[in-house]
Amino acid sequence: MYDILLFFGFIAQMLMGVPLYAALLMTGLLGLLGTGNLTLLRVIPQQFYGGMDSFTLMALPFFILTGTLMNRSGLTDRLIDFCRLVVGRVRGGLGYVNVVGSVVFAGVNGSASADASALGSILIPAMVKEGFPAAYSAGITAGSSLIGPIIPPSVFMIIYASLTNTSIGGLFAAGVIPGLILGLAFMVMNWHYSRKYGVPITSTEEVRAHKWEILRRSVLALVAPIIIMGGIMEGFVTPTESGALACLYCMFVGFCVTRELTLKKLCLSIYETIRSTAAIFLIMGAASVVSWYLKYERITQAISELIVGSGLLGNAWLLMVVLSLAVFVIGMFMEEIAVLTLLTPIFAPLAVRAGINPFQFGVVMTLNVTIALITPPVGACNYIVAALGRIPIGEVFREIWPFVVVAVGVLVVVISFPVLTTYLPGVLGL
Repeated sequence: MYDILLFFGFIAQMLMGVPLYAALLMTGLLGLLGTGNLTLLRVIPQQFYGGMDSFTLMALPFFILTGTLMNRSGLTDRLIDFCRLVVGRVRGGLGYVNVVGSVVFAGVNGSASADASALGSILIPAMVKEGFPAAYSAGITAGSSLIGPIIPPSVFMIIYASLTNTSIGGLFAAGVIPGLILGLAFMVMNWHYSRKYGVPITSTEEVRAHKWEILRRSVLALVAPIIIMGGIMEGFVTPTESGALACLYCMFVGFCVTRELTLKKLCLSIYETIRSTAAIFLIMGAASVVSWYLKYERITQAISELIVGSGLLGNAWLLMVVLSLAVFVIGMFMEEIAVLTLLTPIFAPLAVRAGINPFQFGVVMTLNVTIALITPPVGACNYIVAALGRIPIGEVFREIWPFVVVAVGVLVVVISFPVLTTYLPGVLGL
């Protein structure tokens, strides 16, 4: 009964607008006080620090900083010009540019919210000007941003790897094919929508007139994803090292080539990186306190025993569907990093017992929490694109559901065909 009260207390704090890390810490504190053993309070600082003390997590700030530096160095604009040149010449061309831009930008940042912010600020107004409805423009921007955490590098995969001691390089490789499938699915959606509603053919005369200049300029922007993805998958550098190299590269290009990066912009980029990284680490530390309490009260064990007793371990596909449903529902109402930090220690051991490949399950968990980013009523990316496009959030919520359905369909495909996540790690020997 006490644990149920704690749960509703946590929900109440969220509704009152209490910061997530503070709500988690308060829940953990009240839970430990409820045991009557005050010596357990020493667990709070231990677990709070321990939740952040992971060498794997060192890669996070570098990838976040790389994304912000690309925006302020003018490299993101060059990526978009490149995408317009490649896929922008057909009906609904800017919709394809939106998706392909997310695929390319995903190879740098690994964050859905960063993708939605960087690409949405440019493409949503351009799509509206070209004849796309504003709500659809925002919807496809939010939907395609889901590719960011799937194609490496991925913030969620780094967190998952730190919680399960799974190879980051292997997880990154496992996410490439599912990420491309997700992008292809959204492109098919855009094809159908463009023809059904008669979206005009994109005018690319200006782009084609300067195609050689665009290709030359785009080379600089495309080097950053190659440094990150190629370096990690070929084993030349660790994820942390590749992120650091990408940061140095973006600073060099921004200061010496495009000359759009200034000391003020560099300081702003570092400041944004510190804020984003600190927010992630605070949530992870606070969630670790709650996770310890759940283990102490044997709640996690009770959940495991319930699943074992149901016989789900004998059917890996059904187990992943059930666990995905749980993550999907919880992710609709809670911040994704907290969901990942709280549920991974419970679900990952069950996946191991069921014989599920760790790379496949890591991608499934990552895709689950990623879909939550566009699922109402929380869906952080929906609010980002609504603000960028100055569109009522209710209209975005109505338009986003087809993208949620398509993303869930891709999730089912990934669950059903393990080879999609195990092939590349196997080929690369990761």
